[in-house]
Amino acid sequence: MTNLFDISYVRLGTRDRATADRFASDVLGLERVREENAASYFRSDDRDHTLVYVDGDPADHTVGFEVRTAGDLECAAAELSDAGFDVRAGSLGECEQRRVKSFIRFDDPTGNRIELAFSAYRSGRRYFPSRDAGVTGFSHVGLCTTDPQRDERFWTGLLGARVSDWIGDAPLLRIDEIHHKIALFPTARAGVQHINHQVESIDDVMRSWYLLREKGVPIAFGPGRHPTSGAVFLYFRGPDGMIYEFSTGVRSIRPEEEATYKPRQFAPARESFCAWGAVPDIAEFRAAAQKSEAVW
Repeated sequence: MTNLFDISYVRLGTRDRATADRFASDVLGLERVREENAASYFRSDDRDHTLVYVDGDPADHTVGFEVRTAGDLECAAAELSDAGFDVRAGSLGECEQRRVKSFIRFDDPTGNRIELAFSAYRSGRRYFPSRDAGVTGFSHVGLCTTDPQRDERFWTGLLGARVSDWIGDAPLLRIDEIHHKIALFPTARAGVQHINHQVESIDDVMRSWYLLREKGVPIAFGPGRHPTSGAVFLYFRGPDGMIYEFSTGVRSIRPEEEATYKPRQFAPARESFCAWGAVPDIAEFRAAAQKSEAVW
């Protein structure tokens, strides 16, 4: 079984890269790293990059994860191939674009494009945000799933993720101490459902809430607090329909807790998404909660 080290980057197709670039700088507050090969690179921490906008189909999403060693990458490729997945190694040019030594590419059972990379580059200089959003780093993604039980088995069985909690059928999966780095939300499509960046404090969440309202950025959910991870959150809409999240205070599950930690089952209900009572304008969240609530 492969053990993932960390989540590394997201690559998003867009038909209007100029607008996406402005959003990353002016709204997310990320640092622009470079533009090359019809792509714009941004970072949110000490990594070379964490978010990339690529000229192309807005439905084309790729999520990159790191493994610790070259041997881990080779084992992952073999295990995935043996399990019937079509695995392709990245070319030298593709590795250079991603700033990694090597990587493999495959689709999960839903069709989400996943890359596993060895030795993702770090930056030799300090992260310098384009605005004071309080961002401390790229933290997790929500992924679409057309069969949550099947995909949970895939991520936990082949890639070593562990379930932290469930909301209805949706599993929240960790690969390190952080409560979740992957959340699988039932829907009828493949792709990234939302992208999360951590911020330093509740003050940063609220400052962004006011700024986004002033800029006319649609708020999708919050401010609120997740009963599962304990994080205070704010979801908002970006270019090409992508949903972004700022959050702070996410729970950690320490190594000494692993042996005794028991995942919790939360009802498919509105209060399982927000302890404060915020109502999401997010299709996958509403669909999950409406299984037990006829009317909101």
